[in-house]
Amino acid sequence: MATAPRPRTTTRDPEELAHRLTAWLDTRLSGARAVDVRVPASNGMSSETLLFDIEHPEPPLRACALRLAADPAAYTVFPVYDIPRQYRTMRLVADRTDLPVPGVRWLEEDPGPLGAPFFVMERAEGRVPPDVMPYTYEGNWLHAATDAERAHLEEVSVALIARLHDQVPLPEAEFLTLPGDGDALARHVASQRAYYAWVVDGVARSPLIESAFDRLTDLWPADPGEPVLNWGDARIGNVVYDGFDPVAVLDWEMAALAPREVDLGWTVYLHRFFQDLTVAFGQPGLPEFLRRDRVEARYAELTGHTPRDMEFYTLYAALRHAIVMLRIAYRQVHFGEVAVPADPDTLILHHGSLRAMVQGSYWG
Repeated sequence: MATAPRPRTTTRDPEELAHRLTAWLDTRLSGARAVDVRVPASNGMSSETLLFDIEHPEPPLRACALRLAADPAAYTVFPVYDIPRQYRTMRLVADRTDLPVPGVRWLEEDPGPLGAPFFVMERAEGRVPPDVMPYTYEGNWLHAATDAERAHLEEVSVALIARLHDQVPLPEAEFLTLPGDGDALARHVASQRAYYAWVVDGVARSPLIESAFDRLTDLWPADPGEPVLNWGDARIGNVVYDGFDPVAVLDWEMAALAPREVDLGWTVYLHRFFQDLTVAFGQPGLPEFLRRDRVEARYAELTGHTPRDMEFYTLYAALRHAIVMLRIAYRQVHFGEVAVPADPDTLILHHGSLRAMVQGSYWG
């Protein structure tokens, strides 16, 4: 389904990382060794993950995952990857909610041991809906599930977002307030404008992304409501499931204070992104799964808050995703994997659906 070679996700040597990890681990747990060190196939580009086991007579945990900030010399996806912030967020969510967040054990802020800050957490066993090939595509466990099984997974996954929003005390999450002026939504959008400016610094700009920002202004909610702790990357591809029930909620690097609908718009649109790709390649996908009306109804049932202004928030999700996609595309250009086309908007894989949202015809 890819229109270009799959982007590389690391420039680091896994064997060297394993050696350095064992040396570091001995400083935290005398005599311990990191064994079976490996990089998962689903490794991302905003950060890197190592999986390993601890060999020790009495390890505090045995099956581990290590989240490592991306190599700053490797044309990173984000300008800053704040490992301590993510560590603190996971601790907060684990302490103040009943979400299954992996226990975080060690935080290393010194870049010396592995070349960048990192933290070590428990490794959850289970299965994750795949991004490549997407779970909407034939040939994976979620696509092969029954309608009832998928409906159950949908319900419990939306419940994760609802419980997160309702259970974290806002004063304890103030460290996730984004910089700038105005309310939480204004700050969130301003942070995305700054991110876009960073992405296009020295390269071709995207008229489509800029028109989407203009359209956001036209659709701006009259009352965004009180902010809550947003997961930030709220999608089923960041959840580990045992059967069809969640056992670990992952990837908290985009967490922030924002209106509830920022998370909901992301959940709805990221599924539509995969669904649209699948349909474009001649398969039906999963058209009844994670539908916008079902997500909104389930969330309202659980929280008493009826989602509003969702045209704005789904457009905002598609816009945010477009900025990330544009950065990834320019990263591929940097590594010689693709060439810059005459129209830079076509570097955005979902440029067609984003344009339809800007024009107001997507949800028609």
